[in-house]
Amino acid sequence: MNPLIQIVSASAAPGPSTALLYDDWYPALRSSRLISRLGRRKLRTTMLLDIPLVLGRRDDGSVFALRDSCPHRGIPLSVGWFDGHSLTCRYHGWRFEPCSGRCEHIPSLTTADPLDPTRIFAQTYPAVERDGTVWVYVPRPGAGRRLDPASLPPVPALATFSQRYRTAHLSAELPCNVDHGIIGLMDPAHGPFVHQAWWWRSRASIREKTKRFEPIPDGFRMAAHAPSGNSAPYKLLGVYGQPVETTIDFTLPNRRTEIIRCGDKWFSSLTTVTPVTASTCRIDVVAAWNVFYHVPLVTPIAKFFGARFVRQDQVTMIQQAQGLRHNPTLMLIDDADRPAKWYFALKQARLDGARTNPLDGPVDLHWRS
Repeated sequence: MNPLIQIVSASAAPGPSTALLYDDWYPALRSSRLISRLGRRKLRTTMLLDIPLVLGRRDDGSVFALRDSCPHRGIPLSVGWFDGHSLTCRYHGWRFEPCSGRCEHIPSLTTADPLDPTRIFAQTYPAVERDGTVWVYVPRPGAGRRLDPASLPPVPALATFSQRYRTAHLSAELPCNVDHGIIGLMDPAHGPFVHQAWWWRSRASIREKTKRFEPIPDGFRMAAHAPSGNSAPYKLLGVYGQPVETTIDFTLPNRRTEIIRCGDKWFSSLTTVTPVTASTCRIDVVAAWNVFYHVPLVTPIAKFFGARFVRQDQVTMIQQAQGLRHNPTLMLIDDADRPAKWYFALKQARLDGARTNPLDGPVDLHWRS
């Protein structure tokens, strides 16, 4: 077999493991969804890694995430009542403090019952707000209910470089396993085909490129470089008359960070592909920038074109899902697919309990796009 080609199965075996990565932070939903248009408290449900969750915000401002299942008889807690302090199950009225999950009251108990309700807990998950997103830490199954906050990794945060900037968020559901979403996220060769547009690039703009990659903890970095001159958005930064430089990182379990600097002007984005179930995922893009800060309507314009960009990826993944239904044998080639190979190696190392990196030093990759 050609050593430059890696055969990959679209099914669970014998290709790279499609197991989900636990013991890490994942974006659950936008913070704004926890408050209704009338300012009332809202419970919201979502799925992370095949786990049904209910999220909310207490009156003191703290956010919480619980498994959406009452430990008594399994009815979803999200159909109960939340008063800003306690969450009450609608089946038997068990009342829980939502941040700790501790049961505070069981109405059916009498003075003759020895059961102490406070020794019963609903399953909770650490939840923290960052950049308008509620992040939830998902431990591996069987890890136990209580987690030491000091032992958890840092919550991901969007890099910013000035006090004044604008922000935007985009999201799309993808009908595929998270691995396909992630390797699509880091794929450098699909741009002229999936994202053909006058405001981005065309097939006629394809040219050979060389980029240097470096190992970083839990991932790899496309080292600082001048961005592609065949992409219209990058060309716009030329109006500032300063050299433009971009750095792109990928880190486990699912994060792509891009930082573009042009003098004191900057653009930063954090893109994640989050497993919702074993066969579906969600892409979220959170961006901040101070470029063109005083240009009227810059935020709605950026969101309009950004949404079209993400939609193009979404449509492609929907179409790809049709071809993946029958578990075809796939292939990864060098050099354009080398980042995908690194991802699979990094993922397998974490599944094996190791923190090894397939890169042992800087390497140059070459492709056309």
